[in-house]
Amino acid sequence: MSTTDGSTAPESDTAGAAPAGEAYLSVRDLRIHFDTDDGLVKSVDGLSFDLQRGRTLGIVGESGSGKSVTSLGIMGLHRTSRARISGEVWLDGEELVAADPDHVRRLRGRKMAMIFQDPLSAMHPYYTVGAQIVEAYRVHQKASRRVAAERAVEMLDRVGIPEPRKRFSDYPHQFSGGMRQRAMIAMSLVNNPELLIADEPTTALDVTVQAQILDLIRDLQKEFGSAVIMITHDLGVVAEVADDLLVMYAGRAVERGTAETLFTAPRHPYTWGLLGSMPRLDRERLERLNPVKGTPPSLINVPSGCAFHPRCPYAALTGGAAETDVPELREVGPGHMAACHLGEADRLRIWTEEIEPKL
Repeated sequence: MSTTDGSTAPESDTAGAAPAGEAYLSVRDLRIHFDTDDGLVKSVDGLSFDLQRGRTLGIVGESGSGKSVTSLGIMGLHRTSRARISGEVWLDGEELVAADPDHVRRLRGRKMAMIFQDPLSAMHPYYTVGAQIVEAYRVHQKASRRVAAERAVEMLDRVGIPEPRKRFSDYPHQFSGGMRQRAMIAMSLVNNPELLIADEPTTALDVTVQAQILDLIRDLQKEFGSAVIMITHDLGVVAEVADDLLVMYAGRAVERGTAETLFTAPRHPYTWGLLGSMPRLDRERLERLNPVKGTPPSLINVPSGCAFHPRCPYAALTGGAAETDVPELREVGPGHMAACHLGEADRLRIWTEEIEPKL
């Protein structure tokens, strides 16, 4: 198939038809690369996953792992001359990567919506919060301004903003951080989209407000039956809300499975590192937090083989494969995939003897 820059993308097994199954969102071999003066940035490099209605997928990883670029790619917000996009994004049976940009634009806000990381910069400072929600509603609905205003007030009330009719006329800078995030959620949900992407929705909020926002997203998902993608670097956040987890590193998926499985029996050294750097309140911790050593790689010069191998303390156990061969996602249990050259016996031994006792 052709990419948005006119080049040819590799064929996939699902090319030309929607993937089988009941997934509302299906991503297949998504690649998002950017031409820069320093070289080609491979922000997302062959990502695949499915998401059903009513379920929440948590995408986790350090800064620079490709989480936000993935979300913007799904929303069709990378259509620039420097972006090379290939692969497939199926939304309710429609393929979006090769679709007309105007058609994708019409889907945004109606069938899919996004809660951005910083609502102060995402909302226009010169227009009232109410006016912006009204505009988001009228773009997709044939409604009068009066009807749209009532809908906006209703949504502000449903996301827990006090005195919604009065706050309708306030500007974004007049809201607190938590209230701005609630207003952004109201704007995202005003058209009842079936896919909601939340990109770091609790960043820079205090823990009490974080809990309120997560409870709000969870409650609204139950009400609307939406499929939700929660993007975060905080495993504590996804532990609260996610049904499934996708761990990303250097633009690729390194582990995927249910949240319960990845918290209780992870099979990738990078996931072990993320868990080791997370505070735990459900058990007594006997040792200090152990952050992942080193720094994430440059996406212009991604290490050969397994991109994590320069930081992996177990790379020497792979017989050199970690340095030369890119590991593929393979099933390591029912519905559980990991991309690692370590043998299953080594993974089980390391997890049970070295990692789990320290968590």
